[in-house]
Order: sequence, then C-alpha cells, then structure tokens
Amino acid sequence: MRCPWAKDTNPEDVKYHDKEWGKPLHDDNRLFEMLILEGAQAGLSWSTILKRREGYRKAFDKFDPKKVAKYEQKKLDDLIQDAGIIRNRLKIESSVINAKCFLEVQKEFGSFDKYLWSWVDFKPIINKPKSMKDIQPKTDLSDKISKDLKKRGFKFVGSTIIYAYLQAVGVIDDHLIGCDCKTKK
Repeated sequence: MRCPWAKDTNPEDVKYHDKEWGKPLHDDNRLFEMLILEGAQAGLSWSTILKRREGYRKAFDKFDPKKVAKYEQKKLDDLIQDAGIIRNRLKIESSVINAKCFLEVQKEFGSFDKYLWSWVDFKPIINKPKSMKDIQPKTDLSDKISKDLKKRGFKFVGSTIIYAYLQAVGVIDDHLIGCDCKTKK
C-alpha cells in the first residue's frame, strides 16, 4: 500500500514516496535542496521536478548554499539556458537569494535544521489522513514558517510551498493511514 499520488506507472514518484517523502531529514544541504526544489515546483507537478532533479543538482553545484549564494549574473544567465532545470528567471534568481538567507539562518541558529525543527519541538507531526481529501494545502504552522522566512528575505516560500516542504522533509508525515510508509507511533 502506498499513497495514491505515487503511481506505479512512474518509478521516480514511487521511489521518492517510498524512500524520502515524510522521512525526517536533518542534513542542511539536503534541506536546502528541497527548499529550492519545492520553490521550483510552484505551479508544476512534483513529477516534473523529480525528472529534472539530477539536472538541478548539476546546475546548482549539488545544492551547496555557499556556492549558490555567490552566483553572479553570468551564472544566472547560463542557468536560464539550462534545459536540465525549469528555466524560470524568478525561480532561478530566488535560489541565490534563498541561499544567502539560508546561510544567515545557519549563522543565527547553528544550522538550518535547528531552525526548522524548532518549530515542532524537534519531533515530527504525524497526521492521520484517511484520504488525500484530508490533507490540507497549508496550515497554521506553514503560515507561521512562511511568514518568518519571508521576513528573513526568502522568496518562493508561500504557505502552500512551505507545507509541501514540511511534508517532503518529514517535519510533517501525511502518509495516508494504511500506507506502508506511515510512521508508526
């Protein structure tokens, strides 16, 4: 059993669902990667992003925020021509802004991981949805984190994007009841 969005016809979706989605993530570079990918996904399907994930890793120096924060206009112009990623100028430029903000959060909190997980007292929220209809696109928590990130200068971090991010990095487990990947309490 798995959540219905991870269709057996798409092996990338299945692998992502089974191995990553909803699993607590604490590595700052991976947290940065997922933040950038969730922002890139805005208005698109997650499958579209998964298909380009390796292209993103290559284009964005394996999501090293220190490197991405130093990108200059020439690099941004090259990225807008890179067919391996979503070539949306605002999303690409926001990656550099977000890398700089990410580094500031690391400096303030010691790690982005500490910042993010402090919102939930370092314990994942395990919801018990019976169907996809039970999963909200945003919550009070995603509203608060979104507002805080925006205040810190981050871009493409609206509440709906942040809720998807929280699901992706395991701060929130929204696997359906009956899904083999559901966290057992």
